[in-house]
Amino acid sequence: MSLRDDLHAGLAALERDALRRRRRRNTLPCAPHAQVDGRALLAFGSNDYLGLAAEPALAAALAAGAQRFGTGAGASHLVTGHHAVHDELETALARFVGAERALYFSTGYMANSGVLPALLGRGDAVFADRLNHASLVDGALLSRAELHRYPHLDLAALDTLLERSSARRKAIVTDAVFSMDGDVAPLPALLERAARHDAWLIVDDAHGFGVLGPQGRGTVAEAGLSVHPEAWRIVLIGTLGKAAGVAGAFVAGEATLVEWLLQKTRTYIFTTGAPPALAHALLESLRLIEAGDGRRAHLNRLITLFRTRAQLQRWRLLPSRTPVQPVVIGDNDETLAVSAALEAAGLWVPAIRPPTVPTGSARLRISLSAAHREDEVIRLADTLCELERQLA
Repeated sequence: MSLRDDLHAGLAALERDALRRRRRRNTLPCAPHAQVDGRALLAFGSNDYLGLAAEPALAAALAAGAQRFGTGAGASHLVTGHHAVHDELETALARFVGAERALYFSTGYMANSGVLPALLGRGDAVFADRLNHASLVDGALLSRAELHRYPHLDLAALDTLLERSSARRKAIVTDAVFSMDGDVAPLPALLERAARHDAWLIVDDAHGFGVLGPQGRGTVAEAGLSVHPEAWRIVLIGTLGKAAGVAGAFVAGEATLVEWLLQKTRTYIFTTGAPPALAHALLESLRLIEAGDGRRAHLNRLITLFRTRAQLQRWRLLPSRTPVQPVVIGDNDETLAVSAALEAAGLWVPAIRPPTVPTGSARLRISLSAAHREDEVIRLADTLCELERQLA
């Protein structure tokens, strides 16, 4: 079999197992109302939790940033691509999450995959929740440290792994809000274990930043850990393309830690700096997040409304207090069929299949946004319940 034949066979296998992914083309801004492949749909799939991605004030800030700074940085941050507005953003991010310092990355994947190799190496150990995002898994593998994956949220299993380890340097790594389940990591318990075993606690708050905690400061702030005596152990990673509505990511923590990451993180050092116009827009985004208690209150009402209304019998709505509301169906083909039936009813809800989620747990990943209306959420919940009855 030639190399090309091998690719054809692999694609055919993905098609056979209902695992082949296809991109959809939306011609409208990221918002509840989409125009997908020429059809008007009500969307429940984006991570735009506060409805900022199409916020006019944020678009105006981005346009003003482009007029002032142009469209590109031109070089990496450590050559000539670092601008004063990048510094301003990093200072604002650190203040917002209660850290000494922050470092702005081009994407969340670059932050997650770069931090672990900068902190750990051969002979060290990573202790990771089995449902962590793929970017954290890749970061652990790139670090060349020994990778130990404990069952999801299983602190007893984590204790056993930590107690058996003789590694000199250790890191406990976790999503804060798990992106496909919507549940929240027990951060205080994880920090206690990090302190007991002299480990870093690396927290990916991609889906909590802007949504949870006072003024949307995130999951670490919600847990009261920003001022904890052992807070220096926390390496906080936040994403700026979800609730913040723009693009990029940041790593925040103690000043010496961030300086080390600036010196050693390959995904920061060896890439062109993010356009300064984005940093200018993100300063406005931070102001909107901080003043966004009304958006978060509305979002929480929508979450409660959906969970109350979606009384499913055969499919399983996972327990989640976040905008991520997963409905586990199980079979890949059935999940695709339900997603297609929802689309036929004018609702765009993505089907999530392995390897994004474990085999046998294919699901609809429903994402709610402060930009949704109550009647739209009721429409989704009622349609989902009716489909479950029809397909039983």
